[in-house]
Amino acid sequence: MPAWVKGAATDIEAAIAAAADLLGAARTPVIAGLNAEVSAIRAAFDLAGRVGASLDTDGAAGTYAELGALSRVGAMTSTPAEVVGRADAVLVLGTSPAKSELLSRIEASAPTRGRAAGAARQLLRLNGGNEGGVLTELARLRAYLRGHLAEESPVGALAAKLPAAQYVAVLYDPAEIGEMGVETVQGLVVDLNDRTRAFSLAVSGGRNQDRAVVPVSAWTTGQAPRVGLGRRVPEHDPWRFDAARQVASGEADAALWIASLPTDRPEWLGQVPSIALVGEADPDAAEVVIAVGVPGRDIGGVLWNETRGALTYWPAQTGGSAPADLPSAASVLGRLNERLAARSGTAC
Repeated sequence: MPAWVKGAATDIEAAIAAAADLLGAARTPVIAGLNAEVSAIRAAFDLAGRVGASLDTDGAAGTYAELGALSRVGAMTSTPAEVVGRADAVLVLGTSPAKSELLSRIEASAPTRGRAAGAARQLLRLNGGNEGGVLTELARLRAYLRGHLAEESPVGALAAKLPAAQYVAVLYDPAEIGEMGVETVQGLVVDLNDRTRAFSLAVSGGRNQDRAVVPVSAWTTGQAPRVGLGRRVPEHDPWRFDAARQVASGEADAALWIASLPTDRPEWLGQVPSIALVGEADPDAAEVVIAVGVPGRDIGGVLWNETRGALTYWPAQTGGSAPADLPSAASVLGRLNERLAARSGTAC
């Protein structure tokens, strides 16, 4: 089981002991990333309760852009299956959705249900290549649809195509277009529904598991993911519990980074004593590093499935080249929690 303490290879027990020492000495630790299977996310929340940590996620920028807009203007959304089965016009905003597996399914198929069944599917793009970016083009598109602009332009031509469709789906990545962009998307969908049927669908070009973290956080704490447990009750504050901000301000004095699904680690991780549970072995990722199984490859695990729009179980692959004895992130977090509990003499 690959593990390192201060760059030196060691065994799993020594690494867990070092991690327990680091977290046990911290006053305001942060647990971040959470780019992992559901069992590991749940274990992270349990550990946060033990050590009084706050939690943040790898994809928090997109999550809070979506949640902020939802709280103010609501949303008219669809599901991946409905978009694949019914949409005869798909508007792709920005560049990030083009990296998603869902768009590949959309491009390779045609509507099979509803009024648009049997029709050719139009794939339309608004990628922000002009001055001002995608948000400016999106605002101009709404202006054309509402009759406030009339001159000929590519955006104007796009505005003429959308109301003629039977079912319009607007794909976007909240992290790419931001909170104002998400609100504008919902306004566009409302405008289109005056003339036809239209819905939005958030997709991500990355592999972050924020859409798995949100429900786990809700059923565990009653709050969205940026939550602190330093006072033993859940406190939600998207600004206060931003891990990068806490490290930069000196509020956080230790960090635990969880990424059993490989992702880029943040620059701030090396600025405080840190622990990393990672699916790609990297001795230099943190002061204490433990390699864990990648869900859906080395181990089985429940992950967010973007093509289905639901949490689904992904079994381990057989015949892979990764070590078979890699522990799951959940098991490592559980053992770390137990060791800290033994030191404090409490069971929960």
